[in-house]
Amino acid sequence: MDVLMLVYAFLILYPLLLLWRWVDAKRDQECYILDYECFKPTDDRKLDTEFCGEVIKRNRHLGLNEYKFLLKAIVSSGIGEQTYAPRMVFAGREENPTYEDGILEMEEFFKDSIGKLLARTGVSPQEIDVLVVNVSMLAVMPSLSARIINHYQMREDIKVYNLTGMGCSASLISINIAQNIFKTHKNLYALVVTSESLSPNWYSGNDRSMILANCLFRSGGCAILLTNKKALQHRTMFKLKCLVRTHHGARDESYDCCIQKEDDQGRLGFHLGKTLPKAATRALVDNLREITPRILPIRELLRFMIVSFIKKWNQGSSSKGGGGGTSTRAAINFKTGVDHFCIHTGGKAVIDGIGVNLDLSEYDLEPARMTLHRFGNTSASSLWYVLGYMEAKMRLKKGDRILMISFGAGFKCNSCLWEVVRDLGDCNVWRDCVDDYPPKTIANPFMEKYGWINDEDPNTFVIPR
Repeated sequence: MDVLMLVYAFLILYPLLLLWRWVDAKRDQECYILDYECFKPTDDRKLDTEFCGEVIKRNRHLGLNEYKFLLKAIVSSGIGEQTYAPRMVFAGREENPTYEDGILEMEEFFKDSIGKLLARTGVSPQEIDVLVVNVSMLAVMPSLSARIINHYQMREDIKVYNLTGMGCSASLISINIAQNIFKTHKNLYALVVTSESLSPNWYSGNDRSMILANCLFRSGGCAILLTNKKALQHRTMFKLKCLVRTHHGARDESYDCCIQKEDDQGRLGFHLGKTLPKAATRALVDNLREITPRILPIRELLRFMIVSFIKKWNQGSSSKGGGGGTSTRAAINFKTGVDHFCIHTGGKAVIDGIGVNLDLSEYDLEPARMTLHRFGNTSASSLWYVLGYMEAKMRLKKGDRILMISFGAGFKCNSCLWEVVRDLGDCNVWRDCVDDYPPKTIANPFMEKYGWINDEDPNTFVIPR
């Protein structure tokens, strides 16, 4: 009888033990953001209108048509006068940058942002278990990650990942790496460092598809401290709910639309092709198709399916009856599962396009527009400046859900959903200017100062000195 009772107890308790272990393991697989720190360069690196004009005039390969193109691009870019450039531009060496220029640009960011982040969180460099660094257009020896480890004297057994060539969507790839490590190891700290080196990649030729990059990309970066420690849940800022990556590199049209290459004169630059909007839209649609069922409530998915079916039925009936009906696409309401939209500041057209596709309001798009105006496109770190704007504006409340969407060369679209763990509103990189945003107008003064270019005659035009 005792043996039988033991068997019954085993049969009942063992499945419960397995269930408890599964639940406990899943809890340790969570990915939290403990804190993050965006980099703000010093004021002597700001690109105002007059200095931008001087930089453009220094390029001896530009003519009147290129001036007109640049003026149109800058005026319509959505970028203001407070963005930052590498120091070598202010030294007048953009045509001949040195190897050290790229390294110093990154080290200035590393030492400022990582140092502030670790000091604020009280985490020692020796406590970091995982380091992921992504800087797409600078590969050095030793690696940038090795330079960080050397500067902060990190542990010998730290897991290190150094990513290059991943483009503007690289920060979510870095987050995904940390997330996957968290699934197999408990009680870890992961430091993600995301930026871009502009110093060796400033284009000094006259190819329009490549000088456009000079108008959009600006200096910046962000350090993000992640953890899966259960004991720190109450201190964390965000919890990762899901992350989806879409890569269209197998399609030649997508692969070629955003690529680093040399122009006809052998000058290295970053080519932004005319097929870029189409490639971005296709990648976004495929990405949303996968992440939508994970982030929206079942009632919204059912509503969308029913409305889509009814519209198709009505269109079919109209065509059979000879009425020809109008084709209207059923729209899914992302706001049923998302409270805030953190969009990559790839440019005004990118922000507008996402706004149309997701049926977003100007309030939803404001963080991305203001970030583009204040900091420009800082590549993979752009998302975190947008997130910082939301936080500085006291928009983020406990339980809110934030959808991040980023694009990058390859061509890639990566997205993820964060849940706000506690009410947020601390000071960050926006502390000295957030009260000035949004301004009455985001129009920059380039047209007012250089609009006379459009009235010039190519036959008589002389480059101003």
